[in-house]
Amino acid sequence: MNRPPVNIPKDLKTAARIFADAGYQCWLVGGAVRDGLLGRGSEDYDLATDAPPEIVIKLFHRTIPTGIKHGTVTILMGSHQFETTTFRTEGTYSDGRRPDEVSYSTDIMDDLARRDFTINAIAWNLIDEELRDPHNGRQDLDSRIIRAIGEPAERFDEDALRSIRACRFAAQLDFTVHPATMEAIKGALLKIPNLSPERIWEELKKILAAPEPSKAFNLFRRTGLLSIILPEVAACIGVTQKGRHVLDVFDHSLKTCDTAPRNNFPLRAAALFHDIGKPPTKTLNSDGEVIFHGHESAGAELTEGILRRFKASNAHIDRVTRLVRHHMFHYTSDWTDAAVRRFMVRIGLDILDDLLALRVADASSIAPDLPEATSHLLELLSRVDGILDTEQALSVKDLCVNGGILMKELGIDPGPKLGTLLDYLLDCVLEDPNFNEEGKLLELGRRWLEIYG
Repeated sequence: MNRPPVNIPKDLKTAARIFADAGYQCWLVGGAVRDGLLGRGSEDYDLATDAPPEIVIKLFHRTIPTGIKHGTVTILMGSHQFETTTFRTEGTYSDGRRPDEVSYSTDIMDDLARRDFTINAIAWNLIDEELRDPHNGRQDLDSRIIRAIGEPAERFDEDALRSIRACRFAAQLDFTVHPATMEAIKGALLKIPNLSPERIWEELKKILAAPEPSKAFNLFRRTGLLSIILPEVAACIGVTQKGRHVLDVFDHSLKTCDTAPRNNFPLRAAALFHDIGKPPTKTLNSDGEVIFHGHESAGAELTEGILRRFKASNAHIDRVTRLVRHHMFHYTSDWTDAAVRRFMVRIGLDILDDLLALRVADASSIAPDLPEATSHLLELLSRVDGILDTEQALSVKDLCVNGGILMKELGIDPGPKLGTLLDYLLDCVLEDPNFNEEGKLLELGRRWLEIYG
């Protein structure tokens, strides 16, 4: 192969030349090479070199000692960042997460041998334009197979996160996992609890960005990973549903997740978790029909617990939990405009688009022959857009009066009563936007004070 497997930006060529001029090798490794050979673009360039990390820092003006203990330095050049790791061999992994000791090497073959999967152990020499593929990764790319390097059990014993990564790559690339690698995942389950929640969470976020996250979660189910990582989701397996549902809660949740728009992590997470409150709330009514009363509230609590367990950001915890909590609204065409406005205020404009997208994905995943289930949601979306286009007041700050005006004109003192009055005035405007004029609001305020003093 005499051409690079991926586009090489000018900054990367410059970095490689700096290494070469100092007498060191520079290889492009990892995802950029893999994705390039698959015909995919990449902006994630990882480098491997025989230069020790201290030398890397000296060679380049701007660097970050990302993981210098394990030989990794990030080079900042132009608009790019190149994570650069010194060739290394690794000792034992007594904690199943990181090597107890690292030894540097001058041979790229040593470095490739320590990697996880054959498809990730291909390197391109940026100076000599040579491709190294000692573990037949290109063959596995052609065969669309995820295969651990060497003895799979040893690879997963070194770092149990690799078992999760195998499922993640399968979902991202639409590959299958080699049978021996699948069996080795099952043997690594005892080490999963030793992994940091942050590392698992990063993998789950990447899975949720895959074309079909269900591929990874079904692999989790088959290998036993699901019950360890997401027991709340595993509890949905086999939970049958009523009405036109043709899937159990687990499969329905996966289909909803796949259907939800990609590249929207909170929405995809909410889609996966939206029905996890069903198993603990499942009961039978007087007619013997399965019901899940209050499952959205139970699901929101479970979702918050999951996200806190994985140390997700507060912003993600808030958004995903709110989406799960509110996903069971029941819109009908006879809702008044006031009802639509109150719905918008209750839900929150910041999540409204995602909530409607969640309901569309949920409804379209109930049964294959149910396309009409989304029509009323599209009608609601149209009505919401109409309200937003007319810039109607949807919060206290949108009113034509504020606390200062009310205190001055009505003689009301600052305090809880003022806040209650503002909420009342907003409710009046939600009922009839024509009330949102200063004079009308002051008159409503006077009447309210006459009654409630």
